[in-house]
Amino acid sequence: MPPTDLPRRARLRNALSATLVALACLLAPCGALAAWAAFGLADTGRYVSTMAPLAADPDVRDAVADTVGDEAVRELAPGAAHTTVAPFVRDAVRSFTRTEAFRTAWEAGNRAVHDAVLRALRDDAAAHGPVTVDLAPVAAQVRQRLTADHVPFADRIPVAHTRVAVLPADEVPALRKGYHVLDAAAFWLPLGTVVLAAAGIAVAACRRRALTATGLGTALGGALLAVAVAVGRHLTLADLSDRLHRPAAAAVYDALTATLRTASWLLLALGLAVALASWLTGRRPLRLHRTPSPTAPAPAAVAAAPGSGTPAPAPPGTRA
Repeated sequence: MPPTDLPRRARLRNALSATLVALACLLAPCGALAAWAAFGLADTGRYVSTMAPLAADPDVRDAVADTVGDEAVRELAPGAAHTTVAPFVRDAVRSFTRTEAFRTAWEAGNRAVHDAVLRALRDDAAAHGPVTVDLAPVAAQVRQRLTADHVPFADRIPVAHTRVAVLPADEVPALRKGYHVLDAAAFWLPLGTVVLAAAGIAVAACRRRALTATGLGTALGGALLAVAVAVGRHLTLADLSDRLHRPAAAAVYDALTATLRTASWLLLALGLAVALASWLTGRRPLRLHRTPSPTAPAPAAVAAAPGSGTPAPAPPGTRA
């Protein structure tokens, strides 16, 4: 191969390596986001476990008490009796949110809603219409809990099959398509990220430099993912019309995105660790050069060889 072809081939390899590494670093945060949505939010057990501690959050309890109390007042005390009964009803609901029965109702309600939504998103042959949930199992668990706590007349609480809409019918098709895309992306994006990164490092003319670039790009992707989570939180809370319930919405958002924030910090730490390790192992040890030992100065006069016509110079201080 002619020597002039070597630099051109190295440039082509570096260009291809840079493209593959850039794609891998771009797909890394997208893969983490898709995996979080598909394996975190779409798993009923993980979702209920994530939401369960919020039953003890004061902001969430206040938001639930206000919502349920307002609805109960509309049903029980319409008209003039509204202003008289409303404070007592809200106080009763607020007291209920501090009981173990409320925690049971909170977990059962979250499980029922999540199961209903997930069933509608996964089943393409599901009936067209809004996604509804039957509150009878929730009421049954609450009654059972109150009866176990010896609350008077708890066994007389009616358990009616009341279906409540939790997702409008016009939003179901779009959400179903998005769910299928996320379900596929959760597997292919992480796999594609690893394959592209490995290929980019393999074809590079300087693999150590490509590995360092991959680590830095991964760290940058993790930082951008953390920023995206923070921006999403701000936008979500800004869109809420009821400012009183923003602390509760913030608590729910933080609980749901805790795993995603952890993933972003892991990407950042892993990328920096890989880049630092690659840079440290690529440094060449400094060579210690020995200074030559001083030699004896050359004699000022060199005796002429016998038979040469050049006389030897006279020693200093003597007369010619």
